[in-house]
Amino acid sequence: MTLTQPSPSLEALAGIPFTHEQVLISTGKRSGLVITVAVHSTKLGQALGGARMWQYPDWTDAVADALRLSQAMTLKNAAAGLNLGGGKSVIHLPLGVVLSDEDKRDAMLDLGDAIESLNGAYMTAEDVGTSAELMAIVQERTEHVCGLPASSGGVGEPADATAAGVYASIVATLEALYGSRDVTGRHLVISGLGQVGGRLAVALAAAGATLTVTDINPDKRELADQLGADWVPVAGAHRIQADLFVPCGLGGVLTSTVIGELNVLGVVGAANNQLEDPSGAAELDARGILWAPDFVVNAGGVVYLAMASEPNADLASITARVDAIADVVTQIFTDAHTEGITTLVAAERLAAARLNAAS
Repeated sequence: MTLTQPSPSLEALAGIPFTHEQVLISTGKRSGLVITVAVHSTKLGQALGGARMWQYPDWTDAVADALRLSQAMTLKNAAAGLNLGGGKSVIHLPLGVVLSDEDKRDAMLDLGDAIESLNGAYMTAEDVGTSAELMAIVQERTEHVCGLPASSGGVGEPADATAAGVYASIVATLEALYGSRDVTGRHLVISGLGQVGGRLAVALAAAGATLTVTDINPDKRELADQLGADWVPVAGAHRIQADLFVPCGLGGVLTSTVIGELNVLGVVGAANNQLEDPSGAAELDARGILWAPDFVVNAGGVVYLAMASEPNADLASITARVDAIADVVTQIFTDAHTEGITTLVAAERLAAARLNAAS
């Protein structure tokens, strides 16, 4: 294909370093949807990362998201001490498209075919826009899928473990800021009340935290009312004065503008790729805002999937491993302070050490 003039749709791919082992972009023969499976690294083992099905302005935006997310999965799995590489699959839904159950089934079968064609380089699981039940459909076309429902012999979706890891990271961040892990009376702003954010809000409210919450779905206000949390519009949530800002929605929320308007001492949340640009880590540091890197904070889900899928899996061991994310966060804070670097650099060095050791 020859491009006769610049294409705005390709701007989504500009500036993303291509360090991937392989990327498969295909059109599903049943669904007609563009499916991207990005395998960033298998240095530590089979690449693992969820399947996202979401609306994007253009298919290239979905490809760009797959590239960013798969690279983050390499860092996440390495920093978590797992013998797994990083990958991600993204199904592009055009804006305004809502799939029927039959359409979703077709999309999952197409995803399964795409994954199977990679000969075991990548294993998928549920993510934004998919579920454990949909993964059972993927399994009809490939064995390289995990997080299946218990009714299908699987270990279920990992949202509980992801939320637990974020909670552990929150208490570690509070300890770094205030010298105590007690969340009682601490004010947290949670942006995004989905599978993870909703669970996290429930746990924090039960522990005595003061919550301000928001979500793009207005129906989530019912949960806010149940928890006695204040509800605010999404656009202004980051400007609320609080102890912590907790982003649990989609990525890219920490733009330069948002960072400049934050009114908190720390940021720690479940969302992937929170920084719109890596330079945001230095901007946060310059403002004296302690940021817990997302790919460390939200690793509880992959820890659960990896360990629960092992023979003779032990729930107590899995819980202890997820809780230990707090120790990793603390180490990153310590390294960043001692070496005079950002928490992003400290976390990347931790992951790189494991990857380099495997070379």
